[in-house]
Amino acid sequence: MNKVILVGRLTKEPEVRYSKSQKPIAIARYTLAVNRKYKREGQPDADFINIVSIGKEGQFVEKYFKKGQQVSIVGRLQIRTYDDSNGNRKWISEVISEEVDFAESKSSYEKRNKEKASSSVSNDDGFVPVDESDDDPPF
Repeated sequence: MNKVILVGRLTKEPEVRYSKSQKPIAIARYTLAVNRKYKREGQPDADFINIVSIGKEGQFVEKYFKKGQQVSIVGRLQIRTYDDSNGNRKWISEVISEEVDFAESKSSYEKRNKEKASSSVSNDDGFVPVDESDDDPPF
């Protein structure tokens, strides 16, 4: 049995392409950051897992999945090989999705993004604070 179940956050917007067949098929590629259970130096470690969603799942991903969103994926592990331009054999592990879904509500995702955006706004007006306690000229 080859079955993978993941819950994590998208590291960036999914890349979606369509096949060049008579009836184009959506192929969405994206990376999921999945937290590990143990912590190193107080920080949670994550695995970054490549996901491929094809067909209707690919269309769903294209329409609804956004960077930072927590999603759940059910699929199968696929390992493939290719030869790079130097003739070296490379191995790629990826999960081919069979089911994709949201793992958080739209309102909690939007609330988290709004809080993140408001905390990143700075009061940078281009001026540098000057210590006025020193009576000597600055030159």
